[in-house]
Amino acid sequence: MEKVPMTIGGHQALQVELKRRQAEDRPRIVADIAEARAHGDLSENAEYHAAKEQQSLNEGRISELEDKLSRAEVIDVSKMSGDTIKFGATVKLADEETDEEKHYQIVGAEEADVASGKISLSSPIARALIGKEEGDNVEVAAPGGARSYEILSVQYV
Repeated sequence: MEKVPMTIGGHQALQVELKRRQAEDRPRIVADIAEARAHGDLSENAEYHAAKEQQSLNEGRISELEDKLSRAEVIDVSKMSGDTIKFGATVKLADEETDEEKHYQIVGAEEADVASGKISLSSPIARALIGKEEGDNVEVAAPGGARSYEILSVQYV
């Protein structure tokens, strides 16, 4: 069984989603199914089929969350240190062409959100950064073309 690395915050977010799906969504969907069933003929009942599909999707996500949480390797980033980039590092980069600065934290795939500066450990940028240090230059083969960055700082916060 392969471990799934994640930060404490990412683990807590998955737990919150799991509890919500089990305690709120599941009973609501069961009530929707019961109400739709009361409308009569199930073969032509769109509400019933929609509720059953919603139940299937919810149960699938619950199973997925339970699996990820059971395989989670929770890493406390605040207890990490060092100069080299690894999981959990918050990295400040400068684009060598535009001088634009970017901040990224390297996190697990489940908690990645580029808009908030969290990139997946398996992303092209993270793979290029792993093992590098402050002051190093990296070239990233991204889907939009190759980009060069200078590593300005590495922190574990």
